[in-house]
Amino acid sequence: MYRRQRGFSMTTFIVIAVIGVFGAIGGMMVGPSYMEYGKIKKAVAVVAAEGRTGTVGEVRKAFDRRAQVDDINVISGTDLEVTKEGGEVVVSFAYSKKVALFSNVSLLIEFAGASNQ
Repeated sequence: MYRRQRGFSMTTFIVIAVIGVFGAIGGMMVGPSYMEYGKIKKAVAVVAAEGRTGTVGEVRKAFDRRAQVDDINVISGTDLEVTKEGGEVVVSFAYSKKVALFSNVSLLIEFAGASNQ
């Protein structure tokens, strides 16, 4: 007797391939924003650790120097909120990033972080 074939039909394969391609393209467009967020978070942690005895202005200048080296241009030292909690300097930040996907469709990503997280 005839056995029914198993597997994807050509239409199913094309639909899955198109979804996969759009997902990969989206990931390639959004990925750099998350990499930049990682660089900012790392720079904030280093600056907070170094600025234990410094003033708010010194912490912001230190971040600006670090941002120039790491090519961070989304935020600057003036965008940072510098506080002291329990004798420890805490540097926090928040910003939005708009990523154009295609035509008139964009993705808005809101990032926030602090040195004590």
